[in-house]
Amino acid sequence: MDHGKALMTANPLNVVFCGTPQFAVPTLEALLAAGHGIPLVVSQPDRPVGRDRQLTAPPVKQAALAAGLAVTQPEKIKNNAEFRARLEAIAPDVIVVVAYGRIVPTWMLALPRLGCINLHGSLLPKYRGAAPIQWAVAMGEAETGNTTMLLEEGLDTGPILLQQTVAIGPTQTAGELFHILAQKGAPLVLETLDGLASGTIQPQPQNHALATLAPILDREDGRIDFAARTAHEVFNRWRGFQPWPGAFTTLNGKKLIVHCMAVAESYAAAEPGRVRLDGQRIFAACAANSWIEFIEVQLEGKKHITAAEFLRGNQIAAGARLG
Repeated sequence: MDHGKALMTANPLNVVFCGTPQFAVPTLEALLAAGHGIPLVVSQPDRPVGRDRQLTAPPVKQAALAAGLAVTQPEKIKNNAEFRARLEAIAPDVIVVVAYGRIVPTWMLALPRLGCINLHGSLLPKYRGAAPIQWAVAMGEAETGNTTMLLEEGLDTGPILLQQTVAIGPTQTAGELFHILAQKGAPLVLETLDGLASGTIQPQPQNHALATLAPILDREDGRIDFAARTAHEVFNRWRGFQPWPGAFTTLNGKKLIVHCMAVAESYAAAEPGRVRLDGQRIFAACAANSWIEFIEVQLEGKKHITAAEFLRGNQIAAGARLG
């Protein structure tokens, strides 16, 4: 199959699609373009978004409604008799799950004749869990990819169907990689469905001994640990944790967000967290006598500005310490 565009399938299937964020939208659109029937789209409930907490439909719901598809947004699915009856009445050939955000219950796994197919943004068994794209970048990987697998009860433990590899650029952020993997994953799902329908794909069990975890991110993952991490490690975590939780430290007791940074050349040894000013530039010492440059910053309660603008408006004592 041409991975560049969605081709009409020779085996149109009756597909229930489960997904929530933007990452899942290209797959939904590709399934429609390929001629699969989608009698129902399942998405998370609308959630408050932004500072004004405006109740907002998830991207998958918006795309589904724009395409004239039926959408349901159950708060719970495991013991939801009404939801179960609706799916049983549809009797789907396959359920496609892309970043839905819910554990798929046993009854749902057993329902479709071809199983529940999941698109996961990593080369399983590496980076199982909620944040595979972010952790692959944060750990400095040179490549990642997409995996289609049969869902089972464990977390991302099911048999592998197809995989594709995608290079990670040395300065690429997780936010940039999300878009690439979402676009490339859509034709992989189509190829997977065609292979399952025609019997040409044999599921391969994962090697669980090689599994690594990609746990859900929390705010503290963005805190810069100058003493424990080299400048390269700090930089990789900043790239991986875009757009959230980003990278931050404290300066004189106030939170300092670093919006843009770069690994710098080495200077004379200094205690990790010590600041070095060089003209209009800000550097911080990291582990193993490595240095990171802060290019764009934002002090708590202030605007996002360049390091040069920051130095014009803020006094930093020579040898000040971050964190």
